[in-house]
Amino acid sequence: MPKKVSVIIPCFNAEKWLKEAINSCLEQTYSNLEIIVIDDGSTDNSLEIIKSYGDKIIWRSLPHQGGNYARNRGFELSQGEYIQYLDADDYIWPEKIKRQVSFLETTDADVIYGDWRHQRHLPNGSSFLDKREISGTQADILAALLANWWVALAALMYKRSAVEKSGGWDEKLTAAQDRDFFLSVVMAGAKVVYQPGCYSVYRRYGAVTVSTGSKNRWLKNHHLVLKKVEQQLLQKNRLSQSYRQALAKSYFELAREALFFDYSQYLMFLDEALVMFPDFKANSKRIFYRLVQDILGFRQTERIACSILFAKKFVTASLAYPKAKLGMTS
Repeated sequence: MPKKVSVIIPCFNAEKWLKEAINSCLEQTYSNLEIIVIDDGSTDNSLEIIKSYGDKIIWRSLPHQGGNYARNRGFELSQGEYIQYLDADDYIWPEKIKRQVSFLETTDADVIYGDWRHQRHLPNGSSFLDKREISGTQADILAALLANWWVALAALMYKRSAVEKSGGWDEKLTAAQDRDFFLSVVMAGAKVVYQPGCYSVYRRYGAVTVSTGSKNRWLKNHHLVLKKVEQQLLQKNRLSQSYRQALAKSYFELAREALFFDYSQYLMFLDEALVMFPDFKANSKRIFYRLVQDILGFRQTERIACSILFAKKFVTASLAYPKAKLGMTS
């Protein structure tokens, strides 16, 4: 008999998408599957949807304590030798689990990841599947994760032992959870392998990736994740120059995210990048930035770039204001 796979789905107010997530698991071509849905105190119709599946799934309803708490409780209930995490608003295609189990059983990998696609939902109610995101083989998976490389959660599958050794999902985090968990799995020594093929879909809503209301939480949690892994690498005497450079890149990206939101955080993250890797240089797509950086250095170039960005923002806002005042905006 094939080894059991446990699919763990945390759910909080996901009534719009939950059936598609659960059905995508029931439609898998792999036979030995258990689907565990943890309702995290939903206030919509999610729990009624969960109950409608009867004994086709295993479920629990718990007070709202966050997605990581739900994932950990789901893992405690699970019996599978392989673990598939799936968010309640994402879904997988029928061959996904069969292909990844087969790959895990023919390699010495502890974790497998594949390609994935966004399903983008637009404000007008329409949606479309975007291009395939090629995850690709990473020469050093830890360096890639430190430098902010990312794979959609649904595109991964874990051996049970890899999850056990990781210590589970950090229940203190309210953002950056999947990045932190993947890092913890790798830091615990898991061998991670790429399998080409796209069988996972990750939903995105509109064009905004981080809303203004949640940006501070997003920045804070990513900072916590980076500081945590930085300390672990120091304790293990593994904070090499390549890992320092990768961390510096992430601190710089956090700085740019904070630029128009909180300038003091922008400066803090910039300092973190340079403390971590004093010779850091931004790998900008803009040729002008790179040329100036080669002459004046990173910090001075960044001052110039930010002055230009603030000026452009001011001009854009100034041009938009008269139109808004006259009721000319769409």
